[in-house]
Amino acid sequence: MRRFYPILAGMCLLLCLSCGRNAKDSGKEQTVKTDTVVPVRARESLQYPGKVKAARDANLSFRVSGTLSKLYVKEGAHVREGQLLAELDSTDYRVQLDAAEAEYRQVKAEAERVMALYKENGTTPNANDKAVYGLKQITAKYKHAQDELAYTRLYAPYDGYVQKRLFVEHETVGAGMPVISFIGEGAPEVEINLPAAEYIRRARFTGYYCTLELYPGKVFPLKPVSITPKANVNQLYTMRLQMTDVGGGMPSPGMNTTVNISCDEEGEHTFAVPTGAILEKEGKSYVFVYRSEDSTVHSREVFPSRLLSNGHTVVASDGLKPGDRIVTAGVHFIDDGERVKLLPAVTETNVGGLM
Repeated sequence: MRRFYPILAGMCLLLCLSCGRNAKDSGKEQTVKTDTVVPVRARESLQYPGKVKAARDANLSFRVSGTLSKLYVKEGAHVREGQLLAELDSTDYRVQLDAAEAEYRQVKAEAERVMALYKENGTTPNANDKAVYGLKQITAKYKHAQDELAYTRLYAPYDGYVQKRLFVEHETVGAGMPVISFIGEGAPEVEINLPAAEYIRRARFTGYYCTLELYPGKVFPLKPVSITPKANVNQLYTMRLQMTDVGGGMPSPGMNTTVNISCDEEGEHTFAVPTGAILEKEGKSYVFVYRSEDSTVHSREVFPSRLLSNGHTVVASDGLKPGDRIVTAGVHFIDDGERVKLLPAVTETNVGGLM
């Protein structure tokens, strides 16, 4: 029993020493890294990949079906508005038109005779009404036959180029089936896709231009044309911009380009802070401002808006001002009002902090 007392006393001594050491460690100041808050630039440049598109493009088709009898243009040909591009075999439609014309002339003569008698009180109102309606019906039928014959010819809707012929002569073509892929003449457009974060800021866009690797050193100013109000399956909004001819040739549809957009920032209380400086707690975001007078840190609520490519996050906060020093490393190990110790700066002779 006497041997047990020295052992118990030794264990109590070790426990006291351990508690004293933990109490000392708990009072030790945390070492943190800081950085200076800077306001976001008044104007930001956004970049997006784009593709050159024709100002106007269309897949031209016949409004009636038939056998393709003649293609008058080749791929790549430049055509003028109203120029004949292709034609269907019109034999059947001419026969239908001749039959409709003969019927029209017969009904018209009979209807005019009845209407003339009605004016002289030589027939009943019912007979006159039938004559009037019959004439309208046959006139519509005759006009439809004329239109169908006219639809066997395909014309250029505007000045442009034949991009591709989708059928060859003597093939059967259905009504509405594309026969010729056609692109319009004029300044091409550029199409880009905007993420939702930039779509909601579109009213702050102030300028647009694009560059192409195939035109080194050349800048093409752009004018916005349209932007879709609904996102696609990838949550992107399609924007079209028209290119301005600056001389020396214009890019062709299908070329890849880079679009630059100048964007004004939201306001004076907008800052860029390192993403690691933001502490998420209970659904809110905070940064810790370091006060050099007493080496303490104090939390400030921030409202992140978007990420930047340099590892920073744009935040809005009324509690920050340019020049404030915030904790950028160690935010998860400190509390509001706590005293901290700054991480020593790395000198030129101590690269990497190894000494």
